Amino acid sequence: MISVSEAQTLVIKYAEKLPVCNIELENSLGYFLAEDCVAPISLPSFRQSAMDGYAFINTGDKHLKVIGQVQAGDSITPQVKSGEAIRIFTGAPLPDGADTVVIQEHVNRDGDSIHIEKLPALGANVRPIAEQLKAGTTVLKTGHKINEASIGFMAGLGLTHIKAYQKPKICILTTGNELQKRGTVLKPNHIYESNGIMLETALKRLGVFDIQIVKVEDSLSQTIDAVHNALKSADILLVSGGISVGDFDFVREAFQQNEIEEYFYKVNQKPGKPLWFGTKGSKSVFGLPGNPASSLSCFYAYVLPHIQKRSGSLNPFLEKRTAFLTEKIKNIHSKTLFLKAGVYNNEITPFTGQASSMLNTFANSNALLIVPEQIEDLEIGDSVSYLDLNY
Repeated sequence: MISVSEAQTLVIKYAEKLPVCNIELENSLGYFLAEDCVAPISLPSFRQSAMDGYAFINTGDKHLKVIGQVQAGDSITPQVKSGEAIRIFTGAPLPDGADTVVIQEHVNRDGDSIHIEKLPALGANVRPIAEQLKAGTTVLKTGHKINEASIGFMAGLGLTHIKAYQKPKICILTTGNELQKRGTVLKPNHIYESNGIMLETALKRLGVFDIQIVKVEDSLSQTIDAVHNALKSADILLVSGGISVGDFDFVREAFQQNEIEEYFYKVNQKPGKPLWFGTKGSKSVFGLPGNPASSLSCFYAYVLPHIQKRSGSLNPFLEKRTAFLTEKIKNIHSKTLFLKAGVYNNEITPFTGQASSMLNTFANSNALLIVPEQIEDLEIGDSVSYLDLNY
């Protein structure tokens, strides 16, 4: 059995980056850049007015003659001379000769003449060429996670496609004869299968949508075949349940029969002790506990960073923050504890109902409070670390 830090080191060490793809900009949300983004043009690429007003040559003269107007998008602009002004609008190209824009609120207009009541400084309200950036500048680096702002920014550079790391294809195997499909009348001694859809939804939050869910009976031969078939197409295999040491837990043996290299089995943590991780070639395999809260905790702490690393992230782990504890905690097991908790106003409260089977408290959690294995007692007011689940 290994420590949490050792296990996390291994899931990152064996997170081989996925191939690079050329993806349309509008479909790139949540992807990670596979190369630096270099600006093909300067922004702005021409002198622009930053305000609605009048463009002129600033010689100190406050009485000017209006000789025309320029709107955003105009391809031809009149040339302005000393003593003249051009009516101009935000984003419009600055006329040749003009060096300043006076905002319309500081002007009195009478027909084709204006009087400037408040003379602006030379160059005021003008966006010079390359004010934001110069052509050839590296504007986003490899590993940048693409969000709505970066999509808008790259669209403004005229880009239509970007090079990014692919998102993985993932297969989820759910094991257990007691599992029953939702939407049917629950049979005696059965439970509705929930881990599959829970993990699928967590994956979708990462921008992973190529997901297959397969239910497997508690049978060694079926489990071996299901693992074999999943590895034909999936980049990452998640197996939910069947990884412990019961008479009907066949997953670890199925991994061995499929010649998957084991990097660790069992982590000194609660919940989620019977966690398994290994690889076969470029394929990654996780054996997750069957209890829902254990499965989700292991997803946050191990599967998520592994996926993010393979997808090109430079910071693959969930963000770790600190808050002040509102209740005492005793760690009598000498294990790292992942406790479902709520963080409000920089205070963190562990919820009652920490059993590995309980998802009701997880549904109301926005944090996983971390109690390191070497810590025995935590007092009210202690500063503690937690994983921010608002990713």
